[in-house]
Amino acid sequence: MISTVTTTTTTTTMGEVMAYSVMAVIALILFLALKEILSSEVERSNKISSFIKGSNVAIVPLFLVFTAVVTYKIATIL
Repeated sequence: MISTVTTTTTTTTMGEVMAYSVMAVIALILFLALKEILSSEVERSNKISSFIKGSNVAIVPLFLVFTAVVTYKIATIL
């Protein structure tokens, strides 16, 4: 049996990585602000309550990206 394997190589520049990390930090700030603003409205709507509980699904990975960016910036300075 003969099989063909194809691979795709993607080149990512450091400029692209920094652009994506800036977008991730902005998204983190927006999610945290939205969660804080909507936390006062939890008692009024079940949809808002479920959004606030589920927003951690987006916040945690974005926070990990933020810590990786900060760690990288500190390592490059030192």
